[in-house]
Amino acid sequence: MNSLFSTKSFKAIAALVLALTISLPVCAQTHYKPHLSIGVKGGMTMSKMSFSPSVKQSFSNGSAGAVTFRYTEEKLFGLIAELGWAQRGWKENFEDSPCQYSRSLTYIKLPILTHIYFGSPRFKCFVNLGPEFDYMIADNISSNFDYRNPFEADGFPTKARMTEQMSMDIKNKFDYGITGGIGIEFYLTPRNSLTLEGRYYFGLGNIYPAAKADTFSASRNTSIEITLGYNFRLK
Repeated sequence: MNSLFSTKSFKAIAALVLALTISLPVCAQTHYKPHLSIGVKGGMTMSKMSFSPSVKQSFSNGSAGAVTFRYTEEKLFGLIAELGWAQRGWKENFEDSPCQYSRSLTYIKLPILTHIYFGSPRFKCFVNLGPEFDYMIADNISSNFDYRNPFEADGFPTKARMTEQMSMDIKNKFDYGITGGIGIEFYLTPRNSLTLEGRYYFGLGNIYPAAKADTFSASRNTSIEITLGYNFRLK
């Protein structure tokens, strides 16, 4: 019941975010001069999976980067589209055991975000919010034991532990979700700026089958992303 409620709630939120993303630029006051910028960004991710039943995890670290396109009105808000990649996944937490297992899922991502900003011509704070669409291009497992037969490994913790997720094949390579971030932008010149942003992603799709008879009712990506970017204003 909780899993069903959570899925319905996040899908409703996703629809609302998408509507806001589309509608806000349409409502812009056109007497402000628009700006168009292109940029690049790169940084790191810290990821876990939202599993149900739960799995003991710690953060898995990876990389992220993108080419960015930004359209802004001169005052308050605009629209951002990005094309990039992000490494997500999870790292199993075996506590005091010497066993190690992590799984890195690399995605091509396309977020479309409403961009709300405020501040001075030299320094601005901003909030980004909107839907994101991803496609997995790589699945890499790192382990120091035979994860297909984990209970045969020396020192493997056997008490009340899910293990199926370590050897299951990814069923759904396509993912979608909600992403939001806050950050700062510093203008080196009127056309050149640097950004620092922290962003959170919550996936609404499951990487494993999620029917009633399947092992997991939920297996969703969650990720924190921290990036440094450079933007150049074309006009």
